[in-house]
Amino acid sequence: MAQRIAILKVMTMTDEKTKKKAMEAAADCYGIDSISVDTKEQMITVIGDMDLVTLVKKLKKVGKIDIVSVGPVIEEKKEKKK
Repeated sequence: MAQRIAILKVMTMTDEKTKKKAMEAAADCYGIDSISVDTKEQMITVIGDMDLVTLVKKLKKVGKIDIVSVGPVIEEKKEKKK
């Protein structure tokens, strides 16, 4: 599997306690490289070689989940100037 980025909205993530539960649930999945959480927007961004179905099942234990976007990780190519 290739690296993917998944952006999910956790409807019940309004405080630090729920944020911690969401991060622990996402970190429990195999193949996760990076997790970032924005409590203000109620978004969790996960990057890695993971099974999205397993990720959503684990996050559903925290609260209602909406999948915002899923796609391949786009790596920026930096050109060296001579």
